[in-house]
Amino acid sequence: MAAPPEDDAPPSYEAAPAHGAAPAHGAAPDHGAPTRSVAIHHVRASLRGAERHGADITALLEQAAIPPRLLEVPLARVSPRQFARLTKAVWQALDDELQGLGPQPLKVGTFAMMCHAVVHRSPDLRSALERGSAFYRLFPGGPRFHLEEKPADEGLAEEKAAEGTHEARVVFDLTAFDDPDHYLAESATVVTHRFAGWLIRSRINLIRVEFSHPAPRHVLEYDLLYGAPCSFRAPRTALVFDRAILDRPVLQDEAELRAFLRRAPGDVLARLDYGSTAAAQVRRLLGQSLPDRMPDPQAVAARLAMSAQTLRRRLAAEGTSFQRIRDQLRRDVAIAALATGTVSIEDISQRLGFSEPSAFHRAFKRWTGSAPRSYQPGG
Repeated sequence: MAAPPEDDAPPSYEAAPAHGAAPAHGAAPDHGAPTRSVAIHHVRASLRGAERHGADITALLEQAAIPPRLLEVPLARVSPRQFARLTKAVWQALDDELQGLGPQPLKVGTFAMMCHAVVHRSPDLRSALERGSAFYRLFPGGPRFHLEEKPADEGLAEEKAAEGTHEARVVFDLTAFDDPDHYLAESATVVTHRFAGWLIRSRINLIRVEFSHPAPRHVLEYDLLYGAPCSFRAPRTALVFDRAILDRPVLQDEAELRAFLRRAPGDVLARLDYGSTAAAQVRRLLGQSLPDRMPDPQAVAARLAMSAQTLRRRLAAEGTSFQRIRDQLRRDVAIAALATGTVSIEDISQRLGFSEPSAFHRAFKRWTGSAPRSYQPGG
């Protein structure tokens, strides 16, 4: 699934809501969850279809204010705003929401029409997902997905089954797509997850996410995207969650839908959706501290009601560390600030807790492979 890109909304330097949509009326806001930067892998993957169709890649990058040289820097990243502009540029160039990766183009505006059909005609999430699936089946080149409901384990003991432990899954069939980077698989699952949560004004905690493709090099970013365990080389690509969520009512209206469509897709694809992993909880707490000084490991551990040693063990089991999470967060905030061209390097350095700009310069080059100035407009 793809969505119309956000307009040139002002970027956020400080913490921003975690959901693709801002908290709707009656929804609890998620204060302090920062936007994440977008890996250069996704920039290259989003351009693959445009390249096949002979589009001017340099011109597309310039429209998004992304220096073309960053494509050759493995550690490079871009801000969510830049990525949204690039998506918009590719759609306009190809008139295709699938960005040239599908068997047939899907004209710009298709996702918006699906959203209107779903919001106005669906009493609950179950019917919304079924209606969305039926909508896309009208288009030969559209993404294919369907809803499945079944017990979490067909072999559950009777007493366990009686407790109502059930799973639902949205299963995707993207076999018709020429997508070697698995870009559409990631986009379809993320947008579907965020859109479903937006419909019911509540984050949907995923039980797990299954992918038919092998684990990619950027697999560590999946925890930020989904906040749930991910498995690879599965029989099918699917989002798995509690079946009871399907009964929740659709709570959005026309006005909220217009706002949602203005913010998508970059906002939806690039914002974190925190889960229950230790790494996700640490990043959330660190993000909530900005723009003030970030707490140390002991303070974060105390907030999570555990010892610093236990937190360190849990992060290690998840393949990360406190320092790594803190550096990733500071990197993402710095990239977003630099891309605006309105915040000085000295100011960013100070706000992120560096003793002097030279220390920030060294850290930023270690994180991204480039100097901070190269991320500023005209840098």
